[in-house]
Amino acid sequence: MGLIAAAVPFFLLSILVEWLWGRWRGRDTYRLTDAVSSLTLGGLSQARRFVALGVGGSVYAWLASITPFTTWSAEGGWAWLLAFVLYDLCYYCSHRAGHEIKLFWAAHVVHHQSEDYNLSTALRQTSSGFLFGWIFYTPMFFIGVPAEMMVTVGALNLIYQFWVHTEHVGELGWFEYVFVSPSNHRVHHARNARYLDRNYGGVFIVWDRLFGSYQRELASEPCVYGITKPIRSWSPVESWVHVYRDMFNDMRQTSNWAERLWVPFSHPGWQPSDVAAARPLSEGDELPFEKYDPQVSVARKVSGAANLALITVLLILAQRSEILRGYEAYVWALMLWFGVGNAALLSNAESRLFRFQEGVKLIALAVLAGLLSLPLALVITPLALIGVSWQLFERESKEVAGATS
Repeated sequence: MGLIAAAVPFFLLSILVEWLWGRWRGRDTYRLTDAVSSLTLGGLSQARRFVALGVGGSVYAWLASITPFTTWSAEGGWAWLLAFVLYDLCYYCSHRAGHEIKLFWAAHVVHHQSEDYNLSTALRQTSSGFLFGWIFYTPMFFIGVPAEMMVTVGALNLIYQFWVHTEHVGELGWFEYVFVSPSNHRVHHARNARYLDRNYGGVFIVWDRLFGSYQRELASEPCVYGITKPIRSWSPVESWVHVYRDMFNDMRQTSNWAERLWVPFSHPGWQPSDVAAARPLSEGDELPFEKYDPQVSVARKVSGAANLALITVLLILAQRSEILRGYEAYVWALMLWFGVGNAALLSNAESRLFRFQEGVKLIALAVLAGLLSLPLALVITPLALIGVSWQLFERESKEVAGATS
């Protein structure tokens, strides 16, 4: 079992503890709709591995075969420490490019779409980062860092970053000068003009201090979270594609070939001059702004949470069950279907097609439960029933409201 997979129960328990702590202190930083959206995207980012091309792994293997340097020994503690620090430097470069170059921002933007800031935001991850993210870590393989060392320090780096996604921890004194903390990472997630494109470090904040991208959190300017061009949707598909779509629209609409070729490599806020004149981007610094928060019934929220639980169960099954081996891509498609359905559910969408989809989902899960062992069927079937129960409860509540009016 990998370190990330082993840490997932701790992640989920920590989210529960943070939510309970916030409720007890009268400062709840969670909305169920936003948290379900973040965790759905996190689950799909893990499931994406079933069908994604191993681009990075292939390049890394090739680099390891041609490196002129001797492969490091994985036995010395200093080698592990150096690899950990070098990885974070590579991460800083990757993360900075992910904010300052449009092609990389198109993948990374998913992580910044949440307009809340809590531990569930940490698990809101992209599903398209595999396309180009590997580029920034190739120097480590080229100088002889073993693959197993690279994977381990990368997992430790990612696990560290989980805890800094919280509003319940203030500044930490001397710690702020060396390590990434909740305070300086809140700045990174803020959409305030003063805070944009700052604090890129994963574990060490020293890179930001060295390379001029550090910004302290100011008591006089509270962080406002989200992206400067909100998508106002819970849809995972919209989360993944909206920057790619805008980028290709700019390339298609401009008549300037030099600017057309520059679009993917430009800053996310840049547009070709003729496109900007006709359709300028909003600056996005008008504060305060209104969070995307459609009113949703309790029945829909419960059903959305059940759908998220189903996604989690399917992810675990696809990773560990021999019964589903060879069908991972179909399971991922089913999980994506649930994610899209959840977006409609939590956006309070109403349509016959959506209700039909929920019925078909119940049938698909019944078939899947029949293929699995009895204990797994006993887990999936109740979740499936809860996942479509919102239709019954909403109908009953409307009938009661009509009878009392």
